Amino acid sequence: MPVALGPDTTTGMKICFVHQNFPGQYKHLAPALAARKGNQVVAIGEQKNLGRLRHPKVREVGYPTPRGASPGTHAYVRNLEGAVRRGQATARAAQGLSRDGFVPDIVCCHPAWGDGLFLRDVWPEAKLLYFHEYYYHGAGHDVNFDPEFPSSFDDVCRTGIKNANLLLAMQVADWGITPTQWQHQALPEDIRPRTSVIFDGIDTDLVRPKPDVTLRFGSGLKLSREDEVITYVARNLEPYRGFHVFMRALPEILRRRPKAHVVVVGGDDVSYGRAPPGGAKSYRDLYLRELGDRIDLDRVRFVGKVPYGRFLEVLQVSSVHLYLTYPWVLSWSMLEAMSAGCAIVASGTPPVEEMITDGETGLLVDFFDPSALAATVDRALDDADLRARLGAAARRHVVERYDLKTRCLPAQITLVEDVAANGMPR
Repeated sequence: MPVALGPDTTTGMKICFVHQNFPGQYKHLAPALAARKGNQVVAIGEQKNLGRLRHPKVREVGYPTPRGASPGTHAYVRNLEGAVRRGQATARAAQGLSRDGFVPDIVCCHPAWGDGLFLRDVWPEAKLLYFHEYYYHGAGHDVNFDPEFPSSFDDVCRTGIKNANLLLAMQVADWGITPTQWQHQALPEDIRPRTSVIFDGIDTDLVRPKPDVTLRFGSGLKLSREDEVITYVARNLEPYRGFHVFMRALPEILRRRPKAHVVVVGGDDVSYGRAPPGGAKSYRDLYLRELGDRIDLDRVRFVGKVPYGRFLEVLQVSSVHLYLTYPWVLSWSMLEAMSAGCAIVASGTPPVEEMITDGETGLLVDFFDPSALAATVDRALDDADLRARLGAAARRHVVERYDLKTRCLPAQITLVEDVAANGMPR
């Protein structure tokens, strides 16, 4: 059977990125492809979220915020109705591009919110490369993982129906991409052979150790690599990222390490899962009230969400970095901590175990055991040679396998060009 030649990539391609919160995962890929001679790059996203990339060769096209599901819609399918509305808004923006004469050779789309549902109908000849971030499971992953926050039968059913949009998108896509082997194995069996595993990539030139770093606070406190600094980072402080386990380990950590300072980065919203129980304003408020005076707040600093440069300083000054997660999508911050040369104590959960080998590139503990977490932190802080060895090995691992410029971005570009030409990798 002859292989379709597709677009002539030597003279440039027309590429459309679709992400409701553009640039999202395309922060590096879109500019890299836009910089290639002859390429035309357009991005479609929700209007209110655009304008952050500000690249002169990436044209951004927005659509109005679609309204959500109707009040009377069955609870199980509200997510699907919202996805259909967003897919419709995306398709109308794509139709506008077609009327302006832009018909892409390839569309790179994150379809989780419904953006990719109708792009095949708008552009039947374009190749579709979809980002398969997560396929939901009613058991064995995040649902009912934590007995403290059990899922109801309705939760399980609703979780399964959340895949309806994803399955529709997967069926229209020519090819898929996902960041980790664990996420790949979570996909339906018939989708895995049409999905490549390529991580998003870490800029290891930027995210690197800095021995002379100083972290300053408004109180006048200055922390350096000479101090004992324990760090914890999450987009938001919530159970999905083990915040409750971390907080319950803190009293024992502080007791064992009387000179240690703890720096906590993260907001008080909820990214995943349910709102805090009992009317608490946030999970931080909930666990601060639970622990009371068992935590010395003079040595624990909740700094909220911080600019990226400040975030890097937190990692660079860290003596021991903690990363905990349900079996769920891996945080970029964990690999950034590895790239910064942190000695990491992490939960022995997937996909952490894919990135960290216990005793080699970090130390793994039972997610549900605050005592083990405290003891492992204490052990690491007692052994400077161990910390140095773990940090160096962690950075080396990320540089060799997940570096943005030398590994991940070139692989992503090659995949885009191959799919545009043939609908699949070479």
